[in-house]
Amino acid sequence: MTVRFGLLGAGRIGKVHARAIASNPSARIVAVADAIEQAATDLAANYGCEVRTIDQIEKASDVDAVVICTPTDTHADLIERFARAGKAVFCEKPIHLDAKRVEECLAVVDETGATLMVGFNRRFDPHFAAVRKAIDDGAVGKVEQVVITSRDPGPPPLDYIPRSGGVFRDMTIHDFDMARFLLGEEPVTVSATASVLVDDRIGEIGDFDTVSVLLTTASGKQAVITNSRRATYGYDQRIEVHGSDGMVAAENQRPVSIEVANGRGYIRPPLHDFFMTRYVEAYANEIATFVKSVKEGTKPSPSGRDGLMALRLADAALQSAREGRAIKL
Repeated sequence: MTVRFGLLGAGRIGKVHARAIASNPSARIVAVADAIEQAATDLAANYGCEVRTIDQIEKASDVDAVVICTPTDTHADLIERFARAGKAVFCEKPIHLDAKRVEECLAVVDETGATLMVGFNRRFDPHFAAVRKAIDDGAVGKVEQVVITSRDPGPPPLDYIPRSGGVFRDMTIHDFDMARFLLGEEPVTVSATASVLVDDRIGEIGDFDTVSVLLTTASGKQAVITNSRRATYGYDQRIEVHGSDGMVAAENQRPVSIEVANGRGYIRPPLHDFFMTRYVEAYANEIATFVKSVKEGTKPSPSGRDGLMALRLADAALQSAREGRAIKL
C-alpha cells in the first residue's frame, strides 16, 4: 500500500515535509493546496502532484492522509474537518494556541476514531533517539536531571512572532516535549525566567527572546531548558541526561564531522545553519512513522495528547515568567 498525501501549505515547513514524503517509498504526494498560488504551483512542479483546493482534497478519493502545514490558527479546524472526512492527519505543532480549543479538537478526533500525529520531529532525530534508548537500556540508571539547550541562529521575522504564540509556544514547545520524552514523568511544577536581550522590538510586541525554564516532576526529577533567539555560531541543539549510574549526551551536529589540527589549533566545521538541514533525518523518520501507522491502522506517537501537554507547559512557563513565581500544574 502506498499512502497518498494531500499537503496543506507549501511554505518553508511544507517543503520540508514534502521532501520527507518524497523520500519514502511507501508514500507519495497527490495534491497540494496553498493560499499563495505560486507556492503551490512550484511545489507541485517539483513533486509531480496536482494543485487543488482544500475542499477538493477533503473530498478526494485518492487522498488517504493530509499533512497540515498551514498557519497555527487554522490547525484545529483543519484537523476536525479531515478527521470527519476519514483522512489520517499529521499536523505541525501546535494544534492551537488555546488549550481549551485543543481539548475540543481532540474530542472530535476521539469521536471519529481518526489517526492524528503531532509534529514533534526531535523525538525522531537519531542522536536524541539514541539518548532515549540508552535510558531505556538502563545505561545511566534512574533519570535525575535533563538539560536541554536550544538556540536559533537568529530571531524570526517580527510579523511572525504574534501569530506564532511567542517564544514559549513556538520555540520552547519542542523542548517541553523532549523533556517529557526523556524524563519519563509528567512535570508538575514550572518555573521560568524570560528576557529581551536580542532585539528590543521583540519586547515591544510582548514577547521574549531569551528564556530559561525549570521543570520538576512529582518524584523530584528536574529538566532545565535554555533558549535563545540568537546563536552567532549556528543552530545550537544539545541534550544531556544525568542518572543515578551515569550520564548520556547528544552533542551538536555538523554537516561534516571532521576536525583539522594544525599550527592554528584544532578546527572543526561550523554547525548546521537551521532546522531544515539539522533535522533532515528526523523529518524523514517522523513521516515514516506516520506512514507505518496509517498502513497498519495503529495510533501514532506523538499524539494529540502529547501536543496538549506540551502546550500546557508552555502556558505555565509564560505565566511563570510574567508573574515571577513557580506554577503548579
